Parts: sequence; C-alpha cells; structure tokens
Amino acid sequence: MGGVRGILLDSSVLLSSDDGDFSREASLLPGADYVLRKLRYSKIPTGISHGLDLASPKMYLLQETAQTYSLDCFVFSLTSEEGISDVVAKKWEDNGGDCIHVVSGYREELSHKGSSSGWMKVIVGSGGRKSSTDGESIAAAGMLNIFSIHKLEELLLLICHLNKKATDADALILGYAMKPSREEDFAKRGAFPLCPTQNGLIFLPLSYVLPILPQLQEVDAVIHKATDEILAVDMSSSSEICKKVTFTKNLQELQRCIECQMNCCVIDPFNNIFPVLDRLRIQQILIGLEALNIQGRCKIRAPNFLKVDSFDLPNLEQKLAEAKLSLPNIVKPQVACGVADAHSMAIVFKVNHYKDLTVPLPAVVQVQDGTGDHVIVDVNYLPSFKEIPDDVAIPAFWDALKEKIVSRKKNELFTETS
Repeated sequence: MGGVRGILLDSSVLLSSDDGDFSREASLLPGADYVLRKLRYSKIPTGISHGLDLASPKMYLLQETAQTYSLDCFVFSLTSEEGISDVVAKKWEDNGGDCIHVVSGYREELSHKGSSSGWMKVIVGSGGRKSSTDGESIAAAGMLNIFSIHKLEELLLLICHLNKKATDADALILGYAMKPSREEDFAKRGAFPLCPTQNGLIFLPLSYVLPILPQLQEVDAVIHKATDEILAVDMSSSSEICKKVTFTKNLQELQRCIECQMNCCVIDPFNNIFPVLDRLRIQQILIGLEALNIQGRCKIRAPNFLKVDSFDLPNLEQKLAEAKLSLPNIVKPQVACGVADAHSMAIVFKVNHYKDLTVPLPAVVQVQDGTGDHVIVDVNYLPSFKEIPDDVAIPAFWDALKEKIVSRKKNELFTETS
C-alpha cells in the first residue's frame, strides 16, 4: 500500500515535561486532544508509547487517553534489547508503507533498536529547525526519514503529504471544516480517512490553529459546513441574503484564503449556500421542480406556502385560503439554519392557535396535503445519509466528491485552453 501504515505518539508530545513538579496534576498538552480525535477515525493504526520510568499519574492518564480514543498503548525499556519497533511489529500488521514515530524536540535522541527499517521519525518543536511542512521538500526530508514540525497539529498535514506522495498522481486531498459534533458523526462512519480511499481521496481536517493559506495550498478541494459558523442572520434587512449573514472570523478567513487559491475546488461555493438559509427562498426555488414533471407520473413539487410577518393579522385566515393552505399546517422560522431557533416549529390545528405561537417571525407556513404528489418541504447541502447503511452511503459520498472535483478541473482546463 505504501504511505503511512502506523502512527506512534511518544508520551513527550502528549504530556508536559514538568517532571520535577509533583504538585501539578498530569495533563495533556494543548493540541493533543485535537490530534487524537482526528487520528481515532483515520483508518491508520495509532498508538501511544512511554517508558517504564514514567511517573504513575502520567502513566494512568496515558492509559485512560488510549482507552478513550481507542488507541494501542506500548511500554518500552531503553535498556532492553527489544526496541520500540519490535514491540509495535508484534501488534500491527505490516501491509507495506512506513510507521511514524512522533517525539518531542527534547527527546529526539530516542531511537529504535532492533528492526527499525520501515520507520520514520517526526520531531515536534525542534528548536530552530525548519518545519517539513513549511515549504521544505518532503522528498528531501524523507531521505533521512526524519521530519520536523513546529506544532503537533501539523502532523495531520504531513501524513497527507506522505500518503499522497506514496500513491498515484490521481490521488486528491480534500480539506474539510465543520463543527466538531458534525465532523464526529461523519468520521466515526469512516467518511474522513487520512489514508487514501478506494477512489483515491485523502481527507485533511483544516485547523484554525495553523495558518489557513499554507494548508489550502496542499489541498485539491475544500468541503465545508459554513452554516456551522454563522453568528447571526438579520432577516429584517432589505439587503441581499449574503449581506444578512454574519460569519465567524474563522470562516471569514477561510473564505478570504480560498479566494487566493484559484485552483482550489470548493464544495459547495459559499454563494450557493445562501439560498438554503432562507425558507422562503427555498420554496421559490422548489417551484421550479414542476418543470421536471413527466406526464402520467406522480408530481414532484414544493408545498403550498405563505410568508407571515405577524400572527395577529386580521385577515390571516383569508390569506391562508388564498395560498391554498388548509389546517393542520406547519409553521417554521424563515431563517432555515445557522441560528439557535432556526429549527423551532409548530403544528397548527386551529386558526386561533396562531396568536399563541412563539415561533420567531418572519415565519413560513406550509402544508403537505393529501394529493399523492411528492412534496419536498426542505433541502440541505452536505446531507448526513443517516438512514442509509455506511457501506452504501460512504462510498457513494466519496464517488460524488471525486466526480465533482474531476469535472471542475476538466472544465477549468478546457477554459484555459480554449
């Protein structure tokens, strides 16, 4: 297979080095939790190693950490003839490729005894040494099988480098950014592996702790959930929807950097997501489905709907009738996602019940009637496919991404040559 077949994290990159201060509780270093969460579902065997001389509190913490993130835990002795690589070899199957041993700069003298071939060393925080992810050739660093990074978070970028280098030219790196809970849902289903998928995709979690632009320079495409980064949506404004939305500084920085990377494919372009923030706009778009209908088949259409600015309108019942809305019907905020009350809703059975509603205004009233038509009441991008088995949904997800990226690159090439 080639690439990275295993990752071994020395205790020095996970724990603080204050061995002389016994008054402090053992704790993980900043960034350790972040990296361990990403490696847990990376589909690359990952373990933690420590020596026999490690203080008990730290040893217990590492063991608990290994259990939390489903990692292997290896204990070694510097005086033993059996080296770290030998201990790991008994646990991890050798399917080709190299194992990475990640150590702190102050432990870079830690070496492998025994059968150390097939191992690379990554040194974290190694003084003035230039990072292997700061433009230095990966191939040049690989000659010595020693790489340097400033922060532990850079390890994920380095792994993607090495895995792409070990595969054919068709391998693509996808950077992704979304809230941790959403990422966890996808990752635990195997959707975001660091090792290449069956169709040559490698997934890199974009970190806001590191400069964004250098990360984007290494990816072929970006998949995002921008609605996770919305701070506010002002529907009272008369401006265009793109100007009604306030994103976090992180998302704004990502947008700015993507604009600097002309060859980076974005799934979906940020402008494409604005319509799904507005339920009224969604309904107007869904009206276009009627053009897809085939005579003699069940119709696909939007539901009947009405925008409501106040639940106290004296002629509300008349407006509902004009919009072909019968009771019971559903009331939702016009803001479709990104804010806390976007998914508030109510089912109304009597007209006088509208006066007591707490659904935020402006709102959209819609109904799925019993006509036998296929009525689409909502849309979403980056769907979760939770109702589809993983062995079907995830490969289909990968194929859709690959097709999108390849198609985009072909179109760009055609435009440049025409």
